[in-house]
Parts: sequence; C-alpha cells; structure tokens
Amino acid sequence: MNIERISHKPLAEKVAGELAASLLNGSLQPGTQLPPERELIVKFGVSRATLREALKTLEKHNLVESRKNVGWFALAVNESNLTRAKELAGRNGGQAERPARSEPPTGPIRVPIAPDKPIRIPNLQKDRLGTFEFISWWDREKVQNAKVMVVGAGALGNEVIKNLALMGVGHIFIVDFDKIEMANLSRSVLFRETDSNRSKAEIAAARAKSVNPQVHVQYVNGDVTSKVGLGIFRRIDAVIGCLDNREARLAVNRFCYWVNKPWVDGAIQELLGLVRVFVPGQGACYECTLTEQALRDLSLRYSCPLLARQNILMGKVPTTPTIASIIGAMQSQEALKLINNMPVQPGKVTHFNGMVNEMHTTAYVPRDDCESHWTYGAITELPARVERTTLDDLLRIACAGLGLNAVIELDQELVTKFECPNCHTVEEVLRPLSEVTLEAGNCPPCGVLREGSLTHTITGEETFLHRTLASVGVPPLHIIRAHNGEEYRFYELTGDLADALHFRDFDSTIKLDGKKTTTRIRLKEQIHVKDGKASPVLKVRPGRIRLRD
Repeated sequence: MNIERISHKPLAEKVAGELAASLLNGSLQPGTQLPPERELIVKFGVSRATLREALKTLEKHNLVESRKNVGWFALAVNESNLTRAKELAGRNGGQAERPARSEPPTGPIRVPIAPDKPIRIPNLQKDRLGTFEFISWWDREKVQNAKVMVVGAGALGNEVIKNLALMGVGHIFIVDFDKIEMANLSRSVLFRETDSNRSKAEIAAARAKSVNPQVHVQYVNGDVTSKVGLGIFRRIDAVIGCLDNREARLAVNRFCYWVNKPWVDGAIQELLGLVRVFVPGQGACYECTLTEQALRDLSLRYSCPLLARQNILMGKVPTTPTIASIIGAMQSQEALKLINNMPVQPGKVTHFNGMVNEMHTTAYVPRDDCESHWTYGAITELPARVERTTLDDLLRIACAGLGLNAVIELDQELVTKFECPNCHTVEEVLRPLSEVTLEAGNCPPCGVLREGSLTHTITGEETFLHRTLASVGVPPLHIIRAHNGEEYRFYELTGDLADALHFRDFDSTIKLDGKKTTTRIRLKEQIHVKDGKASPVLKVRPGRIRLRD
C-alpha cells in the first residue's frame, strides 16, 4: 500500500495569507494595530505558536512590525513588499483551504514486505509479539534490545509505559519523584486505590512488568534534574518526556543534547495536547521554542531559587484520560519510529485539538544562540564511584589533564550556606539546590528567609573538597565536565555502571498458584477477604512492593 502525502498548506501560511489579503483590500490600514493575539487565535482557530509563525513571516517581508510591549502593527504595502503580499494572499485567496477528499481504494490492499526482511511465520498461540512480524518495517531485535527512558509517571507516563510494555520494548527506565494520590486514579491506568502514597515510578515499573513479564524495567524515585546521571542518558536509545513543567523539560532537553540523544516531548491540558520530537543538530530544540518571557520566568530560580522551585512543584494541570491516551500513544509511536530508524519530524510540533478534533503540524525556528546547543566531546570513563570519589580526587584528575588552573563545573547550583540577615547566624548546607526546600531557607530562631550562597564551580580553594561527589548531589554514573578556560574535558563515573543501569527491578522467578513459569518476576496470588467479598492480591517479591488488583 502506497501512502501518499496529503498536499496542504501549513496553517501558519494560511493565516499569513488571510492577513496579507486584509492589507491588500484595505481592511487593515497602515499604522493600524492588529487585534490582540488571543483574539486572532480565536478568529483563525490556531495555536499561539502558529499565529506567531504567521506574524513572523509577515514581519520578514515588511508587512507588519512588532513594537515591544505594545503589539503588532500593519505597515504600508508598496513596491518593495507588494509582490510578496500578493503571493501570500494569492496562495489561498485569503481563505483557509481544506484538503480534498480522496476516493476510497478499490480492490485488495497489499502490505509490502521490506526486501531485506526475511519472511517469518509466527506462532500466534505462543508468541505475544507474533502479529508485529507482519509489519514490514518492524525489527523485533531492535525493539527487544531497545532502551527507553520515560520521565514522568503521571497520566501521560502511564499511557506511554503501558504502550511500551505492550509493544515489547525490551528495557524501560522510569523516573518520577512524586507519590500516588487518589486524584491520579481518574487518568492513570497503572495505579489502584491501594497504591495511595506509594512511589509512582516504582508502581508503574512493577505494573509494566506484570503487563509484559518479558520486558526488563528499572525505576528511579527521584527528580530527573538531579538524580539521573548523564551516563544513563548516554546509554539510552530514546527518551520520552511526560512532564508538566518547563524546568524539567529544559533539563531533559539539555541532557539529551549534551550526549546526542533524541527525545519525544508531550503535553496535555483538558482536551488539548501536543507532541514534538527533538533530535540534536536537526531543527529546533525545546529551548529554541521558549519565548523571551518564558526564559525570564525560568530565570526566577536564580533570583529566588527556593521560591521558584516550590512554585514549580505545586503546579497542577487539569487533564482527561482521553487526551492522555491520545498523546501518550503518539509519543510511544514516535519512540517506536526512532527505535526502528524510521523518519521523524524533528523540531516540529503536532497539535491536537480535541474540542474540534483537528490536528496540525508546525515547524519551530532554531535559534543560533540557544544555550542547549552543545554536544559533549570525547568522554573519559573513570573506574570511580560517586559514593567514594571526593571533589579533591576529581579535581586532581582534571588538573592532570588540563593544568593546575582547571576547575570543575557542576550541573546545578550548590547551596553552600545560609546566612540570616536578622540575627546573622550562618549555617553550612552543602546540598544541591533541588534538595533544599523553601522551609529549610527560613531561619529557625527568627523565621526570616535567609540569604543563600550558591556556587556551581569547584576551583580548589573550597574548604569542603574532602566531601564525596554524592554528598554534594552528583548522581551515580554522571558525566562531570572540567575546563581550564580554553578546553573542556568530560569524565564519567563509570564505576557506578553496574548499579546505576541494570534493568533488573522485579526480575526473579515467577510463581502462580505454586507453579513456576518462564517469566522472571515472582508473583504470588492470594485471596484477600474484606466485608465478605473475595478479591485477588498480587504480591511482587522481593518484598519491596505489594500490588493489589
């Protein structure tokens, strides 16, 4: 079956054509201010990103201009921009076009088999992935050997993890710092009432294993910005972000870019959602998509870091299980395409509007000055462990390679001390910013918010060089960078590899009704009686967690 690309014009081009037509017919007079963006979004039925892309196109050809903190204004149509205005307006006649309907095909549809894929007839009675063998581009070995990280185990994460397990993705690494609450049950397929106040990452990993015992899972109950080493990202094939805040997305974006790994982002709210794939060096990255205002908002973490982090953690986004299913499925499919080396559209966003059941894709514009656009060079693997290696040890290694003026750069700010402006007491902290709460910043005697001293560089003059890397917030299997002002070196704590990346959580032998099976998770079914009613209880051993279905 040949799948033809539907010929249609990007929505941004259609919006630009509408506005250009208004300039030509005089309904938009030179010097007139355009309606506010929110009104134009409603009028054209597009997203803010699409509208701004249209306005940027008009601005590029001197048809409109942006006045900072005021808005957009129409410019006069003259000899210099008349031709372009007519081209924009003429392409769609000032009207939004709809793709023509194609007639349904007649006769049998034949799915071609890739010439390099051997024909294999699966045993559908015994092979749970057997039907996938009929997909021409499906590569069982690639899928089963693939390593996918899922960051966020909420509504989106549940759908993605479930899909990856069903598709037979061999290794799933799950990261989330949150705990399950009753409100999660309305949109999280892997959670149960008995899971309340348990780790989202752990429960999701255990249930993924129960969905498909053939997959291997691992979980981290922690914040991706500080608890997952770059060495893990380096060994992952694709990352799927199921996040609800910009700070975590920015961290994942930078980590992936640094070690040259693709990632799939998803976002949902009520009946709206979006999916986008970011591949280092191909189109825009996530940071490129942020507006100046968004970047200023993120910079609050430096002016008042404790308060900014507190606000991020308190953020709640209203969603429905239906939009989570739709966007989670699209994210999983993009990851599957990455695993099978199929074409994706990096640097573009696909919006789904569940209100009117419309979908459109728009390209982002990459920024030349984007701070995320940096890929690490050659990485030196050290037989060192984060729990044993001190700051002084690593600084000595850096000085041996870069000279005595070498310094170490940490990925996040280290809170070295708190000083009270009222009673002037000083408390040594030496903890990463992500682990310091707003309450900890208050002075115990005075109750006043204390001033924190921060640093992210280790020069050799510090009084705490004897502290281990783990004690100052460096995660296992991390890659630490050092420089001398002219050259960077990158050092991985490879001694942590066996413990930091193993995919052995919940792997053992299985028992169901006292009989061993071929899978590797030990499950024992019991009967739990409550109020005269019997219900099955699923125990996962060794005794970390007990799941009740």
